[in-house]
Amino acid sequence: MNSPTGKIEEFSDRCPYCGETILMLIDTSAGSQHYIEDCAVCCRPIQVLVSEDMEGQWTVEFKHEGDV
Repeated sequence: MNSPTGKIEEFSDRCPYCGETILMLIDTSAGSQHYIEDCAVCCRPIQVLVSEDMEGQWTVEFKHEGDV
């Protein structure tokens, strides 16, 4: 369980569909997450995978909707 000291973090990466750089706000107090959010540019559904490593660093990946 993550501590309640999490906060909103900005992450940016390229959309796996249109290639445009997009910015997403992630609530790191919610811990590891996996959800779908539409690209702000092309409106295609992006899988957002959020995870924390052993050193407390957050990683955010954007994938095609059908990727596992």
